[in-house]
Amino acid sequence: MAEARSVRGVSLHSLPLFVRLAGRPVMLLGEGEPADAKRRLLERAGAVIVGEEASAALAIVAIEDEAEAQAAIARLQARGVLINAVDRPDRCDFTLPAIIDRSPVLIAIGTGGASAGLAAALRQRLEALLPATLGPLADRLYALRAAIRLAFPALDTRRRALGAAFAQGGALDPLAAPPEAVETWLATPTAPIDRLVPLRLRSADPDDLTLGEARALALADRIYAPAHVPAAILDRARADAVRILCDTPPVTREAGLTIWVEWA
Repeated sequence: MAEARSVRGVSLHSLPLFVRLAGRPVMLLGEGEPADAKRRLLERAGAVIVGEEASAALAIVAIEDEAEAQAAIARLQARGVLINAVDRPDRCDFTLPAIIDRSPVLIAIGTGGASAGLAAALRQRLEALLPATLGPLADRLYALRAAIRLAFPALDTRRRALGAAFAQGGALDPLAAPPEAVETWLATPTAPIDRLVPLRLRSADPDDLTLGEARALALADRIYAPAHVPAAILDRARADAVRILCDTPPVTREAGLTIWVEWA
């Protein structure tokens, strides 16, 4: 009998969050280039930069002297302030990623403090892939969100229709589509059909998934899988996709996209 419950996957080192800092205080302690770099970043985000005497939820400690830095970290943590300690990843409550800005689209690359250079190198590679039209495309999607809801009233149908349009070569391919493509796509909206797709694993390595298999997992509304299917595979699915542990595929076709994972 099928059992619907959550399947625990590989734990995240950190949970990525985007925090709106415009008009909000952030403590910045320290001097020199490391502190100046953090100051520039905070100013871009619109934060109000304050000292240790002020009240704030976040603080960046960019003090070079080790004893002085550790003392400042201890004082702030005692106050319940979340801290980013420059060059001290083991003392960080949060880290600051490398950022690709295609406003309103922001792409953050973090390494958990392991290597800022690696994050910067990845940012440079990805910068070359992401066109300047990405931000205007996002703005157009936001402006037409009411029309998109009207064309696809059901949430699941809307999500799957957008997923198909955003796919490589799709009507709204983020790496190729101009902003005006949204109107063209909406002119002839096509609701995705209900499907049951078998996925036969060849190994426990998610990197062995084909592009089509990875895309199907990312778009699936529900996933049927035996309990011994590797968690790393299921982690490639949407977080809100229903996971159903069972040893046999579903008998009836359900609404949306259903994946049956086979694993010997």
